[in-house]
Amino acid sequence: MNYRFIQVQSLTPLIGAEVSGVDLCAPLSDAVFAEIHQAWMDHLVLFFRDQPMSSAQHLAFGQRFGELHIHPAAPYVQDNPALMQIHTDKDSFRNNGEGWHSDVSADAEPPMASILHLHQTPSHGGDTLWANMYEAYATLSTPIQKLLADLSAVHVADYSGFYGAHAPQRENPSAVHPVVRTHPVTGRKALFVNSGFTQRIKGLQRDESDGILALLFAHIKNPNFHCRFQWRPDSVALWDNRCTQHMAVWDYFPQTRHGIRVTIKGDRPV
Repeated sequence: MNYRFIQVQSLTPLIGAEVSGVDLCAPLSDAVFAEIHQAWMDHLVLFFRDQPMSSAQHLAFGQRFGELHIHPAAPYVQDNPALMQIHTDKDSFRNNGEGWHSDVSADAEPPMASILHLHQTPSHGGDTLWANMYEAYATLSTPIQKLLADLSAVHVADYSGFYGAHAPQRENPSAVHPVVRTHPVTGRKALFVNSGFTQRIKGLQRDESDGILALLFAHIKNPNFHCRFQWRPDSVALWDNRCTQHMAVWDYFPQTRHGIRVTIKGDRPV
């Protein structure tokens, strides 16, 4: 697709693109924002280099997409729970975002989008991978697609001990969502189960549910569905939680990786 105001370079044929020609530190015109939004729908996750955004600018960019989401338990900065801290260093016992997941899918209305701005990156490693859930669904056989069509799954978040002494913002959420959801903008079907939060499929015996989820979780790991982003300081990623999953690689211990995530509220999956 041709864009008038921005330049867009695909990372892979199926997911991910790097955007240039735009300054996220400045107010965006409606025309430029419309092109960013269209590129986001086209590529599912967008990457922007050399964007030294302030917290206020980061929040303003997020608010262009909608009302901001508050994470149930994660630490935040500047006394603003919308500014979620992403931090791993030599003293960390776990990594933010390890394992394939869609952000807080256990909420009744899971986040629509996430915008991560990394301030500090390790000298090597620390990449993030994203997976295309449209393609994950589309490449399932027709009989499996029919099996999943009317199924719902239970998503549960348990952040106990994840963030040390930080007091949670609210109770751990849980919700029931369709196994296959329809994207409210594109109308495309996407697989909507993930190993981070999905615990069981309703209406099935435990061994049946475990077997189907194991199949789907393994299927999501197919590298043909993935893109991989190498971060630099002041890189920004914008991804769609309705049709992607992601995983942050912790291969840089004991070095530090630090940034801030702003997240946008979504709607109930259907």
